Amino acid sequence: METDIINVMGNEVSSSEVEQILLTHPAIAQAAAIGVPDSFLGQTVKAFVAFKPAQQATEKEIIAFCKERLARHQYPRQVEILDDLPKDETGAISHRALRARESARLRGQS
Repeated sequence: METDIINVMGNEVSSSEVEQILLTHPAIAQAAAIGVPDSFLGQTVKAFVAFKPAQQATEKEIIAFCKERLARHQYPRQVEILDDLPKDETGAISHRALRARESARLRGQS
């Protein structure tokens, strides 16, 4: 499992710790967390999730779920719901592909 260290206002957040909490949500089958730029905090946590069959939850519900279980600097401020998370050649979720996806999205906004 790829682990990213996300720096939120000088606090180190392990992506794998956030992902472990996300995977305890009853609707979530796959989860990944990355750091995304934030003008105030430096970085914030963004989660990407895919649901189990016939399950769903809203972005707000997922954030609230994490907020109850993680420290203030650790819980995701954004959640993107995907049908399936990108995998690398070993079948592991690719944080690199998610970071590239997010970078492309941010470039498209400017």
